[in-house]
Amino acid sequence: MKLQELCELIVDCEHKTAPTQDTGYPSIRTPNIGCGYFLLDGVNRVSEETYRLWTRRAVPQPGDLIMAREAPVGNVAIIPPRLQPCLGQRTLLIRPDRSKVDPSFLNYFLNGPHVQGLIQAKTNGATVAHLNMEDVRTMELPDLPPLTTQRRTGEILSAYDDLIENNTRRIKILEEMAQIIYREWFVNFRFPGHEKVRMVESEMGRIPEGWTVSKIAEFGAVITGKTPSKEKPELYGSGMPFIKLPDMHGTLFILDTNEKLSLLGQQSQPMKTIRPNSLCVSCIGTAGIVTITTEPSQTNQQINSLIPSSPSDREFLYFRLVDLKETINQYGANGATMVNLNKTKFENLNLLKPDEALVQHFHEVVSPTFEQIKNLLRRNRILRRTRDLLLPKLISGEVSIEDVKTETLNQIS
Repeated sequence: MKLQELCELIVDCEHKTAPTQDTGYPSIRTPNIGCGYFLLDGVNRVSEETYRLWTRRAVPQPGDLIMAREAPVGNVAIIPPRLQPCLGQRTLLIRPDRSKVDPSFLNYFLNGPHVQGLIQAKTNGATVAHLNMEDVRTMELPDLPPLTTQRRTGEILSAYDDLIENNTRRIKILEEMAQIIYREWFVNFRFPGHEKVRMVESEMGRIPEGWTVSKIAEFGAVITGKTPSKEKPELYGSGMPFIKLPDMHGTLFILDTNEKLSLLGQQSQPMKTIRPNSLCVSCIGTAGIVTITTEPSQTNQQINSLIPSSPSDREFLYFRLVDLKETINQYGANGATMVNLNKTKFENLNLLKPDEALVQHFHEVVSPTFEQIKNLLRRNRILRRTRDLLLPKLISGEVSIEDVKTETLNQIS
């Protein structure tokens, strides 16, 4: 059976960039499409008028699927209740026929190894991996199990995704709580004992007495990454995490990377290795994203990393560098094709340096929250791996849905 025979419609996107604004309907582009779920941090927003224009062919509904036609080609996500998105460039909308296929099952099936193998076969060798609409519509699928089995399979796999989503919400709340304290102390200057500290003039305006305006380089060592030669495959493999921009999206701590360096790869540029709890800042292209390392790593040349001189500066520097996003993006202004903030310019950016005792106090208050976030991210990584291992086994019938006990689902959820 071809995919289009299981669907009410398969609709292409508008082939132009939607005008964006700060608030409004989410415009789903290919970076917003994960394997089964949406990545909505930093999603583009559009007005109601733009939404109406961009949904003329079909208004996306809960249970519809959105597929990425390029980078990352073939990723599919299901629209959850209460989300009203429109299609960004290089995406398409799939509306399953619920009398033939369960939407949740189809979401997992299209992200599974069989369909992803078909997609890779169609796009292999292309300069830019790209799916044509006809390729999607005529994609031939094997016989699917009965609807009752599909629904049960979807329920089992959704239990993992529901817990991942709950953990993700908790992570967001925890980070917001820590950020509120940061802003109260270091932006609004209402830190403990502020009543006894007088304000003085500085090049950054009025600041508490004893605070200074310092360069980033004064907080620690800065390392700009580099990509080992792609012509030497022996430099890559299992081993040291190699951090690139996609690894930084939507996470406070980096636990996984798409690529790793072999021992030879690490040794080829040992001066580029950064230690755990370093702060990675994207400074070329999509600039101003900040994440924290959890193990020795290397990065590509798009990233400047700050290795704090004092471990207790980690939380303060994270929020301080997040606040620099607008400043960093100014380095792409004045006609430049994209942001490009080199190491020297990054080192010389100004940061307000508070009293050391106050930063230490902030670390003691907030670091337990950061550790909770790290633990929740690790739990989500385990849940995703378990779900992804279970997915092909359930779909192929290697594991029967009857073998997945209700008690197990209750433990998961």
